[in-house]
Amino acid sequence: MTDRPYTDDDLRALAATLHSRAAANTDIAIRPAVESKWGDQLDDEAYDEASDQIVRILDRAADTSAWAVHLGADGLAPSDEHQITLDGDAKPIVRIHFAFEPDMDERMKNALVTGISQAIAAEL
Repeated sequence: MTDRPYTDDDLRALAATLHSRAAANTDIAIRPAVESKWGDQLDDEAYDEASDQIVRILDRAADTSAWAVHLGADGLAPSDEHQITLDGDAKPIVRIHFAFEPDMDERMKNALVTGISQAIAAEL
């Protein structure tokens, strides 16, 4: 028995909550990001339009805080290069993202994603 009043799962849950709250605090981050990206190219109206569109995109974004915290706690790194998207009616209906052990060989990553993709295709 441990002397700690919390478990590793408790820590992960709290970390996910904090991560989610930080990600949701977009008002502070939008102006500097838009100004950094487009500088003097935007007048006030174009800036407001771009900011509003960014807010709409963020409002629709999934809260993946718990997922991100669990990946980090397990020592896994998300991959921007590896994903599988299944389309239906000309739009994505399922997307699978991958996270790997950081030292995993690229050929192994590709083989895993290809194998999973082939298994899904065989069942559809």
